[in-house]
Amino acid sequence: MPELPEVESVRRGLARWVTGARVEGVRVLDERILGTTSQRDIPAGAGRVLAAEVDGAGLLAPERRGKFLWVPLSDGQRALALHLGMSGQLRIHTPDEPLHRHTRAVFELAPPEPPGQGPAAEERVELRFVDQRIFGHVGIEPLVYGRAHWGSAERRPVGASAAEIAPDPFEEGFDVAATARVMGLRRSPVKAVLLDQGVVSGIGNIYADEALHAAGVHPAALAARLRPARLRAVLEAARSVMAAALDAGGTSFDALYVHVNGESGRYALNVYGREGHPCNRCGTPIVREKFRNRSSHFCPRCQRKR
Repeated sequence: MPELPEVESVRRGLARWVTGARVEGVRVLDERILGTTSQRDIPAGAGRVLAAEVDGAGLLAPERRGKFLWVPLSDGQRALALHLGMSGQLRIHTPDEPLHRHTRAVFELAPPEPPGQGPAAEERVELRFVDQRIFGHVGIEPLVYGRAHWGSAERRPVGASAAEIAPDPFEEGFDVAATARVMGLRRSPVKAVLLDQGVVSGIGNIYADEALHAAGVHPAALAARLRPARLRAVLEAARSVMAAALDAGGTSFDALYVHVNGESGRYALNVYGREGHPCNRCGTPIVREKFRNRSSHFCPRCQRKR
C-alpha cells in the first residue's frame, strides 16, 4: 500500500491541477470504487448520487493525514475522499486522451472562474481514478475535527475517514518526545507500534523497516524496553527517511506507485525487499523474517536484538 511519501507526492501533484478548479461532470465507470474495505455493498445508483453531490462544486487545496487523502469542497463542510488502497492511482489527463482500462471514475474539471483564482491549470482536464485491484475508494464525506497531537489539545479539520488516526510526522506540531512517550507504554514489538495508525500515522511496512534500520533498532525489540532516546531516534529516523523518499517522489519498489503524470518514484530502499543483499552500511546480508501477517527486513549486525 502507498505510504506517507507516496500519498504526499500525489497530493502535491494534484494541488496545481485541482486547487480552485470546478467539477463540471462526473462519470463513475465502475461503482465498486465507491465501496470501502468494510462496506462493499453498494446501493444501486450510487454513482449518480456521487455525481449529483459533486457536480458544480469548487475544489480547495488537497489535504492529507497519514495515508489518507481528501480534497475539501468550497462549501467548507464536505470533502472528496480519494483513498488509494493497494493499487489506486490518481491521474491527470486531457479529455481527448484514451482511458486506461482500469479507470473507475472520471472527474471533469473546469479552470477557476475568474482566471487566476487558484493554481489550477487554465484548461479543462480530467482527474481519473485508476485502480487495478479496486481496493481504493472514492466518495463524499464530511469534514470533522481529527485527533490532536500527543501532548496537545489542538485539532484540525480532516476528512471523516481520517478522524480516528493519529497525526503523522510531517504535520505541523508533531511532538517527537510526546509520541515517543506513548510508544514506550506499549509492550509490543517496536515495529508493531510504528504500524499502529492510532499512535503515529503514515508509516507502513516499507518505511517501518527503513526507519528501524536507519536507527539501528531491531524490529522485534519491545517498545517498552527501549530507552526514550532510542524511541525518539526511531521517530526522527522515520521522518528523515520519509523526507528523503518524498524528495525522490516516493519508493521505486512497486510500479503501481505513480504520480499524477504517470511517473514512478526514484527512492532506492536500503533493506525492504533486499533479502540476501549486502547491508549498505556493514555488508552483512539482509535478513527477512515473518512478522505477524507481513515480513520484516533488517540487518542482523546493525540491528541486534538487545
